[in-house]
Amino acid sequence: MAVTFSDLHTEAGLKALEDFISGKSYISGDQLTKDDIKVYAAVLEKPSADLYPNASKWYETVSEKLAPSFPGKAVGVRVGGQAAAAEPAAPAEEAKESAADDDDDLDLFGDETEEEKKAAEQREAAKAPAKKKESGKSSVLMDIKPWDDETDMKKLEEAVRSIEMPGLLWGASKLLPVGYGIKKLHIMLTIVDDLVSVDDLIEERLTVEPCNEFVQSCDIVAFNKI
Repeated sequence: MAVTFSDLHTEAGLKALEDFISGKSYISGDQLTKDDIKVYAAVLEKPSADLYPNASKWYETVSEKLAPSFPGKAVGVRVGGQAAAAEPAAPAEEAKESAADDDDDLDLFGDETEEEKKAAEQREAAKAPAKKKESGKSSVLMDIKPWDDETDMKKLEEAVRSIEMPGLLWGASKLLPVGYGIKKLHIMLTIVDDLVSVDDLIEERLTVEPCNEFVQSCDIVAFNKI
């Protein structure tokens, strides 16, 4: 049997216990069980008899039953992580072990909310050592061809080098003959892999306006990781 109460140190938690225990002698019926021990251990003090008569009566009954084994207070889960200081006798150890058998089925504080889960994840992330991710780089050699032999290659190169974006660095270049008086721009560039895609550079920058006034096509000659 899974017994769930949220924040038994608050009025809402005690009200839930008050309603649950109404008409019952114990949490699970007519006999003292590990459920009573666990819930009893989570209540900080005896509930007010005026505000929570059922819970108060149940608390007194459990206190009397557990008095020989749990002097002062039951040993178990306490709100805020505090446990009873008194050293339990041998019967208390037996009761404690019996209560531990069904820990998976007993939830004293209710389901964890999304806010609590997010806060826990943030705490764990803060504990982890920060690792700075180092982006890889690549060296690319590219041939950029003009439309014809009348294309102004100086303006073509100026148009190419005018393309600026994070992670892109243009390098050395030279003109190489293609044939029939046509030359192509042979140019080096260095890119940060996580920031620049060579395919996108060609399709979205080099072969569209304004560069396509001079650039007819682009070919990747070499691509090497640095």
